[in-house]
Amino acid sequence: MTRVATIPLQRTMSSAIQRSQSALALTQQRLSTGKKAADFADLGTETVRNLSAHSLLARQDAQSTVAKRVGTTLSIYQGHLEGIEKATGDLKTDILNAIGTGDAAGLQEAIDTAFSQYRTSLNGSEGGAPLFAGSQTDGTPFTPNTLAEVATTNVADAFKDDGVRASARVADGVDVTYGITASAVGKDLYAAFKTLAQAGTIGAKPTAAQLDALKQAVGQLGTGIDSLRAVNADNGRKQNQVETLTTRGEERGLLLEGVIETNEDADLGQVALDLAQQKTMLQASYSVFSQLSDLSLVNYIR
Repeated sequence: MTRVATIPLQRTMSSAIQRSQSALALTQQRLSTGKKAADFADLGTETVRNLSAHSLLARQDAQSTVAKRVGTTLSIYQGHLEGIEKATGDLKTDILNAIGTGDAAGLQEAIDTAFSQYRTSLNGSEGGAPLFAGSQTDGTPFTPNTLAEVATTNVADAFKDDGVRASARVADGVDVTYGITASAVGKDLYAAFKTLAQAGTIGAKPTAAQLDALKQAVGQLGTGIDSLRAVNADNGRKQNQVETLTTRGEERGLLLEGVIETNEDADLGQVALDLAQQKTMLQASYSVFSQLSDLSLVNYIR
């Protein structure tokens, strides 16, 4: 004989309500976190791919940070080099005018100004560390403080950098060696300043010996400026290389972020629709359960 009872039906409805509540809770979690899954395990077959993408993205972000920092340093180098080039180029023009006209009024001041720019740039720093000192961190790479000191200081004693250049990993398998030393920039120009310093103070009407020194300094300045431009050109090539690698790195980072977003990020529009639908289903389940709970065979037995 088949038994008639309402309890099995209530159990069935209770299980259905629990499933609806679970689905609604999961949808609410997706809405609050913006993610499809609570952890990587819930991603299923995409777990390995996303773990790999996260690892590659972290490495790419680190390399991009290094590349941007190197790019900034190279730009600072460029600023100092162009400052020296302009100052010494203007000085060369002033000396040629003085030689051509025989009038050297203001020339000594121009020499002192150019030397000051030359010295200041060679002893420039970034974050408290000297830029042109190689691996040296103490002291300054260019030691003479005045033009008068240059007259009695040989080139070996004037420059205290060690020739070491920095290296940085800016992309997978790509290390960029960069950095400029004071001696690489300033040795040839130093010869010109030494010639000018040994000529003594140049007045409005230079002596014959001073004119000879000025002519010699013009040639030395030309050689020094050519050397400076070669160093700046190499620095510019490094800048272009780092900029290109930085751009490629950013594009790769966007690609990896796209992979991660596709597998992990929830479609909030779809989540909103699911939330409304599941809420309606749960409300309907509550209503049906309530109505069934009120049913009793007693009311129908006569």
